Amino acid sequence: MAPFHTKDIGNSSFLVTGGAGFIGSHIVEYLLKYGAGKVRVLDNLSTGFQKNLDLFKGYENFEFIEGDIRDYATCQKACEGIDYVSHQAALGSVPRSVKDPVTSNEVNVSGFVNVITAAKNSGVKTFVYASSSSIYGDEPNLPKVEERVGNPLSPYAVTKKTNELYANVFHDLYNMNVVGLRYFNVFGPRQDPDGPYAAVIPLFVSGIINQAPVYINGDGEQTRDFTFVDNAVQANIRGMLTDNGAAFGEAYNVAVGENFSVNFLYNAIREMLGLQHEATYRDPREGDIRNSLADISKAKNLLGYAPTQRFIEGLKQTVTFFKEMYS
Repeated sequence: MAPFHTKDIGNSSFLVTGGAGFIGSHIVEYLLKYGAGKVRVLDNLSTGFQKNLDLFKGYENFEFIEGDIRDYATCQKACEGIDYVSHQAALGSVPRSVKDPVTSNEVNVSGFVNVITAAKNSGVKTFVYASSSSIYGDEPNLPKVEERVGNPLSPYAVTKKTNELYANVFHDLYNMNVVGLRYFNVFGPRQDPDGPYAAVIPLFVSGIINQAPVYINGDGEQTRDFTFVDNAVQANIRGMLTDNGAAFGEAYNVAVGENFSVNFLYNAIREMLGLQHEATYRDPREGDIRNSLADISKAKNLLGYAPTQRFIEGLKQTVTFFKEMYS
């Protein structure tokens, strides 16, 4: 991975909330690889993993605080002496939020307010946070452009929309540098294949390898702008380190600008694994959108974002990772 930044980060300190998780651990890995002065992780290990943090044991400039963003004092402690925050800690998954809206709200809304307030009070230079393509809701037009959103279709989408509202207020009211990133179906190595809310790509790979039941919701013709994790890392790095004043107080699509059906995805994975295994089709999932495709011109223009990994390239790396994990 070529660097996504030109600034010297050797004297800068970074906090990655949710750094034991999938996207967070890749951001931490990048920062350590390129010599950040300090990289601190705050994570309660509820959906993140100690094994992801173990990858960073050899770095003296790495710190881990085990704690919950629902506790303000913990957030304040985590933000002390920090220049840049990448806020990834959240309870993901639309179905999880449909089943338990209360906990999703506590973590994704109250937790968000704790972290951004602590960042403000600590004088953090720039605060980047994870939003979601789910905030487009019932807006039918493709591609999705940032200024045109519909009504949220799930409690999860409401939490992410609320994050953006709070971030804009903090930007306007406290003159805080904030950048929101609307992720579109991010995938890659280290994404959790287990548990009731596992993401589709690790589920497909593990199901095919283990010849276990694999389910496709609806007819499988729904489309997604699948985004390899390196692209999400790039958006976070560019967001934290940008000098472009016009970039702050905005939310950006983080995607590739291409979409593929779930059926295409499934068949591509089977082909890469060289295994035949039939999927079982079932009812569509509550709260899901039918089609997704991002316009990424705003991120290109204001952040200098340019995806380095397209879908098939990223999928090959991901399938290889899980293949090795299960061998």
